[in-house]
Amino acid sequence: MSNSSSISHFLLLPLADTRQLQLLHFCLFLGISLAALLGNGLIISAVACGHHLHTPMFFFLLNLALTDLGCICTTVPKAMHNSLWDTRTISYSGCAAQLFFLLFFISAEYFLLTLMCYNRYVSICKPLHYGTLLGSRACAHMAAAAWASGFLTALLHTANTFSLPLCKGNALGQFFCEIPQILKLSCSKSYLREVGLLAVSVCLSFPCFLFIVFSYVQIFRAVLRIPSEQGRHKAFSTCLHHLAVVFLFVSTIIFAYLKPPSLSSPSLDLALSVLYSVVPPALNPLIYSLRNQELKAAVWRMITGEFHKH
Repeated sequence: MSNSSSISHFLLLPLADTRQLQLLHFCLFLGISLAALLGNGLIISAVACGHHLHTPMFFFLLNLALTDLGCICTTVPKAMHNSLWDTRTISYSGCAAQLFFLLFFISAEYFLLTLMCYNRYVSICKPLHYGTLLGSRACAHMAAAAWASGFLTALLHTANTFSLPLCKGNALGQFFCEIPQILKLSCSKSYLREVGLLAVSVCLSFPCFLFIVFSYVQIFRAVLRIPSEQGRHKAFSTCLHHLAVVFLFVSTIIFAYLKPPSLSSPSLDLALSVLYSVVPPALNPLIYSLRNQELKAAVWRMITGEFHKH
């Protein structure tokens, strides 16, 4: 029997058994991470440099791009390193850091998605109050609250998870460190504290989910009253893209963390983790941003060096 104090490292799940498949996974992750870095990097640069993009919607998009970069940089580089060098190890402190930053960026992203929903709700349902409810100071305070909430959530879970005694070896059934896999190594019944903390987190995040649902019900009712078919189509298209990513992000996290043990399998756990930690950072720039004509024009001007002309 060993406890967490004697564990110097953890063994992560290898993504493949053969060398060819390991190199294939390395190339796939390299492609995904480069796409995420390029897409999110362009958004951050365009919004930061384009003064006409200094609006609440683009301000929240910039923050979302930062969380996406954080997510992809937390899990993928280590997985790529392990695939390339045919190893599985991650240090005890490295695992704790990876868990903390992943929870930090994912929690912040969830709160930012809620703020983006609020921005759409106000712009469509309360357009006359938009300047009052979403002034620059209010937006800065809301974004700061989202980041602070993510930080506190990550700190609480990481400190609690790594204070649990671990008695069942050091092999994790995942390609990065996450709470459910560490709980499987925990001594009998000592994990109940972390399960309780997860339940509290769900209760705290559930109001955000209810707010998103309520907002979209109001948004769709308002959009259906728009007389112009073109106006309705434009409003629906921007909302549906946001709603699709929110649904994918929230549903995969809820299922990954709260599914019954009977449904757990290595392949399902791996697929779910890729869906919530790797896919959104690469897709979000396309779904949210690069479909926006204003942002596309700003990115193009930045690439061609024409910002000084505007």
